[in-house]
This record gives sequence, C-alpha cells and structure tokens, in this order.
Amino acid sequence: MNRMFAVLAVVVAGVFLLASAWFVMRDQTPTDQFAQCRSSTVAGDLGGPFELVNGRGETVTDADVITEPSLIYFGYTYCPDICPMDVDRNASAVEILEERGKQVQPVFITIDPERDTPEVVADFADVMHPRMVGLTGSPEQIKAASEAFRTYYKAQPAVDGEYLVDHSTFSYLVLPEAGFVEYFRREVPPTEMADKIGCFVDQL
Repeated sequence: MNRMFAVLAVVVAGVFLLASAWFVMRDQTPTDQFAQCRSSTVAGDLGGPFELVNGRGETVTDADVITEPSLIYFGYTYCPDICPMDVDRNASAVEILEERGKQVQPVFITIDPERDTPEVVADFADVMHPRMVGLTGSPEQIKAASEAFRTYYKAQPAVDGEYLVDHSTFSYLVLPEAGFVEYFRREVPPTEMADKIGCFVDQL
C-alpha cells in the first residue's frame, strides 16, 4: 500500500511539474500585437538604424526621424513617373488617416544622392505633403539605409548627362517602438493602405 501511495505521489508531482512548465513557457512566448493587421510576412529582419541628411542639411538618425508612425519610400526626385505617383499615393493615404484622426508621417529617402541635394529633397517633400520628411546623404549612407530595408536601385548609363535609376517600389510602415511592421506594393490604393495602416496605429 505504501508503495502505491509513493508511485501515486510521483505521478502527481510529475503532472504538476509539467503543468507548471507549460504555463511558464506560455507566458514567455512572444505575442504579436499586430497579428490581426498583417497581410504579409518577411523572412528575417527588415529595417533598422540609419544615418542620413535632412532638407536643412542636418545629419539625422532613424531615432530622430521615426518619432511617430512613418511611411517610408525610397525613390528619386528626377524620376519621370513612378516615384511621383507612388509618393502621391502615400500622401493621399496619410491625408485619409488624418481625416480619421490618425497621424502618420510620410518619409522620402532618395536613392540618387548625386542630384538630390538637401535642398532638392526638401522642395520635393514640401510639394508632395506639408509634413513629408525628405532625406538624402552620401552614397555610403544611402546604400546602408537601402540595404537595411532590402531595397534595390541601380543607375542606368547617362545620356547627355541625364540618367534614370532602376529601383524597387515598396513603401514601408515603421513604428517608433516596434520598427518595421508592414510593407505595401505600389498597386495598393490609398484607401486600402489607410485602412491597413490604421489597424496598426490602433494597436499602439
């Protein structure tokens, strides 16, 4: 009889330990507060620290720029069609969010630092949206920021001093505390973009 009680005690203790371990592991499992908002998955980390130059010629970091939910786009001001349309779409989404009482900052990072001086990106950003932040920098700074977000760009050979730049066209939603949370393809219309961004902002 004593042996039976001893075996039963061991079994009960084992069950208790397993249950305790399960609760501890459950509590330590990271939860994604934005899971209900995500429509895309990206393998590995995306985004990260950068150091660039703003429209006033000041060197700024990601911590200086991303002080509120921000929508980042990599392009160049001499782009004949795609960039203006994409940036205008982003500005429209930001305006829709403003009407809904949500503030998101549009950010434009050039991938053509040779022509896009601080003054040029400042003028471009001001035309596109009054709160848009325009950023440029040295070729090395631009390359580092581009690599952090895994964007692609390559200048074509110049003809009579003029050239185009091939580049990717994603827009990236970045939050001050969470970092990168979502990207948007260029075919996403502004209302749909605003709806998705609003979901992330609501979770903050």
